[in-house]
Amino acid sequence: MRPCSSFLLAALVIPLGLDLYMPVPEENPVTAAKVELGRRLFNDRRLSRDESIACASCHDPERAFSDGRIVPVGVFGRPGRRNAPAILNRGYGRAFFWDARAHTLEVQVLKPIEDPNEMDLPVTEAAQRVGLAPEEISRALASYVRSILSGDSRYDRFVNGARAALSAEEQHGLQVFRGKGNCTACHVGPNFSDEKLHNTGVAWHPSPPSTSSGQPAGSGQAGILADPGAGRGDFKTPTLREVGRTSPYMHDGSISTLEDVVDFYDRGGRPNPSIDPEIHPLHLMTDEKDALVAFLKALSGTIRAGVK
Repeated sequence: MRPCSSFLLAALVIPLGLDLYMPVPEENPVTAAKVELGRRLFNDRRLSRDESIACASCHDPERAFSDGRIVPVGVFGRPGRRNAPAILNRGYGRAFFWDARAHTLEVQVLKPIEDPNEMDLPVTEAAQRVGLAPEEISRALASYVRSILSGDSRYDRFVNGARAALSAEEQHGLQVFRGKGNCTACHVGPNFSDEKLHNTGVAWHPSPPSTSSGQPAGSGQAGILADPGAGRGDFKTPTLREVGRTSPYMHDGSISTLEDVVDFYDRGGRPNPSIDPEIHPLHLMTDEKDALVAFLKALSGTIRAGVK
């Protein structure tokens, strides 16, 4: 693909707190017609082999485009390998999937269609079913995903001058988030993600158990690198937008509540030889933990998807 340019997205409403400009490939500009086609495809069960699921089955708008399961359920009841992430503000992303194996949305959106544990349908067959070329499916789905935006949270209103938008406890949590909690080491920018991969020790195994696909479930980026020892346990920083609505957490869905997530990081993650240097015991007090959770819940706001 050619280099991306930033376009003012006239077809979309950008919520408070997000950049007005989004990197979009020159050959796939966002248009209302393309976004609407992508929305229909996103909900079209014909894109799965047994026509039982659609993209929306694992990225439910009512669950902030997540699915509430530890791992998603694909065609014929097949379990997925990793937790279905909330696909919010992905138009601003630089890497896609938990292991960052896709570098554009146009590439990413086709992978679940072909994945044996997800929709298990060759893209060429999917194209025949819906009467579109594979490239059209790719561009339309990517355009729709770019329209899925979360912003205008109470946090956004607070930093834009509405000082009463956050409670005293939530403001305390913001201080912990930026300071003692060291959360901004990874969760930075308007989308609260550095778009990089880190090892926090979640599901760490010296020799990770393999899944039915043969790829270790906890391997992280090691599953796609030539050196089998490199990148083990590295996973991409997820957005914290709508995090109060997108449990369970982590790439494997192994942590059920925000309180447990905070406890995990307070302990310093799970030690291992490749743990990120930013991960260490925090020694948070109970009131600091409670305040941090309260702040994280204040990151839920307005979700928009589709055109005006």
